[in-house]
Amino acid sequence: MTKLSETPWNTLSTKPIYTNRWLSLREDLVELPDGRTTIYGVVSCGQCVGILPFLDPDTVLLVRQYRYIARRPTWEMPTGGVHAGESIEDAAQRELSEEVGYRAGRLIRVCTYHTSKSVVDETAHLFLGERIEKLALPPDDTEFIEVRPFRFQEALAMVLSGEIVDGMTIIAVLHAARMKGRRAGRPAPNRSGRRRRLST
Repeated sequence: MTKLSETPWNTLSTKPIYTNRWLSLREDLVELPDGRTTIYGVVSCGQCVGILPFLDPDTVLLVRQYRYIARRPTWEMPTGGVHAGESIEDAAQRELSEEVGYRAGRLIRVCTYHTSKSVVDETAHLFLGERIEKLALPPDDTEFIEVRPFRFQEALAMVLSGEIVDGMTIIAVLHAARMKGRRAGRPAPNRSGRRRRLST
């Protein structure tokens, strides 16, 4: 017998509320596992990508721009939405070229996750970019961005201190730190934060 916590909710009806180029809002009438019904609001944003570009193994490029919702400028990696008919790899390369003027010779898939588990329907795909090459392209005139190289360890420190607050960037930087640790042959930390020694 399926547990109530794992029973799918049934959508009885849906009503569009608002839409623009970037998102849509709908209101669903939903039947719960115990038979009751409720109204559920859903914001759909589609798919998005983020790419953490490495100039070299120890240096990353970050961008700084004013974020309207946060009401302040933030340091983050290039991110953006996936266009209709566009692959996520092409979207990552496009955002990299539009925001910092580079193309990655190698894309490393980091993870795919839901940016919100409750009311926002958005799936994020994160990449690391290696062997990046400068492009002779004009910058996107709709972006107001400062681009700056950081030592990777400095970017990691900015994540750990809370200076970087963008969720996609935080996840990518922490994954990159884990991957770099593995490449260096360092043991992974245990739950106490101490590094385990590998048994022989």
